[in-house]
Amino acid sequence: MMFIIQTIILGLCLGFVYALMATGLTLIFGVMRIVNLAHPIFILVGAFAAYYLFVYFGLDPIYAIPLCAAVTALLGAIVYKLVFEKDAGSQTYSEMTVLLTFGTAMVLDGTLSYFFKNTQRITSPPYATDAIFLGELFLPTAQLYSGLISIAIIVSLGIFLKFTKLGIAIRATSLSRVNAELVGINVKFVCLFSFILGCALAGCAGSLVSFVFSFFPAKHWEWIAILMSLVVLGGMGSITGVVIAAAILSVIASLVGALIAPAWSTMVFYVALFIMLLIKPHGMFGKYLE
Repeated sequence: MMFIIQTIILGLCLGFVYALMATGLTLIFGVMRIVNLAHPIFILVGAFAAYYLFVYFGLDPIYAIPLCAAVTALLGAIVYKLVFEKDAGSQTYSEMTVLLTFGTAMVLDGTLSYFFKNTQRITSPPYATDAIFLGELFLPTAQLYSGLISIAIIVSLGIFLKFTKLGIAIRATSLSRVNAELVGINVKFVCLFSFILGCALAGCAGSLVSFVFSFFPAKHWEWIAILMSLVVLGGMGSITGVVIAAAILSVIASLVGALIAPAWSTMVFYVALFIMLLIKPHGMFGKYLE
């Protein structure tokens, strides 16, 4: 029984990190209907930024979160201006963005591979190998800290979206771009800001990922299906849904990995994505930001 509880706790900690990884993806889709296949590579950019800040300056990845967010936010602004801004009002915009973001991911993957090679890296702050023991249970501090910080960032995002003027404008735009324009919202700025915010969230996740998982430039291809399964299961555009989906699937994946074989754990995300697309494509919690 203690083994099952231990596995569930570890699954939840990783689930909250996955939730943060997917939050920026669902925010961008909720506002702009961009199916951003390049989102995982932005996470990797944040991870590389955290890694080199730690290696060269000794900066803890947790303290490096704002800097990593700034790096990916700047990159996001450049990519949005160059690739996504022109046809944002087009009826076929969502379909177009699948190919555009795939191409963007390929370009960034090639760039990272050229400069950093496909060598596996991991940031190693002192707490990365520590654990907190509670009787027979133990909590790896790396997973615990990353899970708690992920939840704190997601809650802060929820408060921002619900109670600030700009956050309300983002939610209004996600409901109806046309109606938002009619009531005086600067939709172009909201879309730009939302894309930058989504990319900044990817940078935050990347900083945490840097000491939880080993990573290399091509790692983002492994994360696409996982993140898409969370977004689809939770509901495209639903931040609450993403958090719940991440918690559920990560716990199931941890149990499958512990009771059957680790190689089967990732299959949980693929199966969930396949089943949800068949029976309820809009996911558990609809399609609007909440």
